[in-house]
Amino acid sequence: METVPVLLLSCLAVGYFVLAGCDIGLGMLVPYLTRTPAERRRLVSAIAPYFLGTEVWLVAAVGVVAGLFPALKGLLFGGGLWAVFSALLAGWLFRDAGLWFRARLDAPGWRAACDTAVTAGSWVLATTWGLVLGGLLSGGDPLSPVALACAVAVTVLFLLRGAAFGAGRLVPPHADSSGPVSSADTATSADEAARLTRPLARIGLGAVAVAFVLAVAPALLPTADPITVDRPLAAAAITTAIAGALAATSGLSGPHLSRHTSALAIGTVPVLVGLALDLPLAAAPPGTLHLIGTAVLPLLPLMLVGQTALYRMLRRPASEQGFFASPLTPASVPPFR
Repeated sequence: METVPVLLLSCLAVGYFVLAGCDIGLGMLVPYLTRTPAERRRLVSAIAPYFLGTEVWLVAAVGVVAGLFPALKGLLFGGGLWAVFSALLAGWLFRDAGLWFRARLDAPGWRAACDTAVTAGSWVLATTWGLVLGGLLSGGDPLSPVALACAVAVTVLFLLRGAAFGAGRLVPPHADSSGPVSSADTATSADEAARLTRPLARIGLGAVAVAFVLAVAPALLPTADPITVDRPLAAAAITTAIAGALAATSGLSGPHLSRHTSALAIGTVPVLVGLALDLPLAAAPPGTLHLIGTAVLPLLPLMLVGQTALYRMLRRPASEQGFFASPLTPASVPPFR
């Protein structure tokens, strides 16, 4: 097993979970954080430009698995996990369709249907990713107690990441100005998201503890064929890091720390799975390794720089206007010159 391909896959998986956790988690919270059309427009505007960049990491990770780890590809896309990936793909398509088409028609029913697609698709994405990671820990069974516990824990981590992202992204652009602030410019959604980080961190702490006990202490399971991880000490160390991040978020300073601690918690999950198991990572052919090393690996620093710039740019408060938020009207389209 070559070190460079494993590191490449790990970097892509961590990058996807940290960045996609923002838009997936915020999409899950649409019904909770929005009460008015203006708040829903701002939330969609907060999500929309972000998800286009984060999906690059997922596409790259799938390509690396297909090209460098054919044995792992068989485990992920075969057996019981195939149905989970089918649901994941459906949730991905519904979520993206809701974002793309929401502003194409100025009708309340249409916008409500698209909001439902965004919310439902985001929940499906979060839970199916938890089932995939839990299924890997349980030998490919996505319905085992370990997989179901991991699904709950990962879902809560996505919610926490989305709430932490929304606490800063949903602040109205003019909320801190010295001029008068209208009712549409109140920071209710951002305040609700910030307050949500502490209870979510506490729930996540309990869910992670349950998943860890089920995975590492199989003697507690009444099964004839107990499930174990290959490296329990590594699993314990990584789980401790996740628990530490969640514990810091659950305190009085949790809302201020959540932007960083939520990223640490959800980004460590794929590392936990990779270190806890001896996954079937059979070596790829030399030609494939050469192609990846010369054509793909040099692009990774560019992806890191680009995504860092995108995150910093979109960390600022979102506007209610934009391609994804407001319907296109003749008055909003600039004249052709």
